[in-house]
Amino acid sequence: MTKVELVEMNHELLEGIGSYCLRSKKKSDGYINKNKWLANRFEEGLKYVQLIDHNKQLGFIEYTEAELSSRAVYADGYLIIHCLWVSEVGKGYGTQLIQKCLDDAKELDKKGVVVITNSTTSWTPSKEIFLKNDFQLIDTAPHDFELLVYSFNKKAELPYFPNDWERRKGNFSNLTIVRSFQCPYVEIATENIIAGAQKLDIPIDIIDVKNREELMELSPTPYGIFSVVYKGQLITFHRLTIHSVIKKLRELI
Repeated sequence: MTKVELVEMNHELLEGIGSYCLRSKKKSDGYINKNKWLANRFEEGLKYVQLIDHNKQLGFIEYTEAELSSRAVYADGYLIIHCLWVSEVGKGYGTQLIQKCLDDAKELDKKGVVVITNSTTSWTPSKEIFLKNDFQLIDTAPHDFELLVYSFNKKAELPYFPNDWERRKGNFSNLTIVRSFQCPYVEIATENIIAGAQKLDIPIDIIDVKNREELMELSPTPYGIFSVVYKGQLITFHRLTIHSVIKKLRELI
């Protein structure tokens, strides 16, 4: 490859190029699980597009139909962006990737595109790049989650978050991880929770989300793929150090 280009991954390219995150640790469980997860979702129409320059991976975007997504949001008829990441800012790479998603949404005759952001973690895309590309903030949820939309039709029904987050958290009294492997860092995050819990002699339950229906019923946050709850309280929805895990758990013992 002699120029920067957008490369849409398929099974063959995934085996050759591989996914973007954790690419420096291709033998890790997280990386292997992510690639398996992607391969299983291509048949559903999920798009995983990488930005490549002279065989160097510069960034990627991942998106799918909202009805099949790994985010707890009601957005039928929209595409939803799971992830957006670029290694070099200020070159318009993020906008190129977003435009690819918007073009695909129009081609599929979708109502528009949505994305979930959270300013407290890098585990979700940054809100600013979407605001610069004319997305609008339309809903919020506890723990600083925000829902942004780019709608093609002002008369279309807008997406929205569930409103029963407290009920969902209340379902878990034991220390519980609710997860899927849409993100390769889930494996590392899980290991740190387990290590912290073991130091405090707290038993732990792990729920591997099997499908969209289960995610929409169980997930205690919009993020959907990693949540840790103890005694009805959200511990985290992203990776913590073992020290932070122990500190948060001690506050609830």
